[in-house]
This record gives sequence, structure tokens and C-alpha cells, in this order.
Amino acid sequence: METSMSVEEVMNQISKLMQKEGQQLRKKQVKKSNPELMKNALYYFPSWETAIEQSVGS
Repeated sequence: METSMSVEEVMNQISKLMQKEGQQLRKKQVKKSNPELMKNALYYFPSWETAIEQSVGS
């Protein structure tokens, strides 16, 4: 699978969404509104939850 974002870009976008939304990002919601982000996040991380944890923890 080819990615269109680097792992840093994925983490930055998740962090920005977290700040903008101010709440947990639901997988279904993000998959619908930003499928490219979801696809890339699941390429780099084993789960959406792990991607969020790594993005917030960095």
C-alpha cells in the first residue's frame, strides 16, 4: 500500500483534530470526514486508538 502522508503528518493532523474537536475522535466519524487520514493512520499504527495515543503523547 502506498501512503500519501508521513507518520509525522498523520500525527500532526490527529493532534490538530483533537484540539479543534476538543474530544475523542470517533473512528467512524474520521473515516467518513477524512478517509485519507484514516488510511494512513492505520498504515503506520496497529489501530486508530494507538494512532490517537501516539499523537497526543508526543
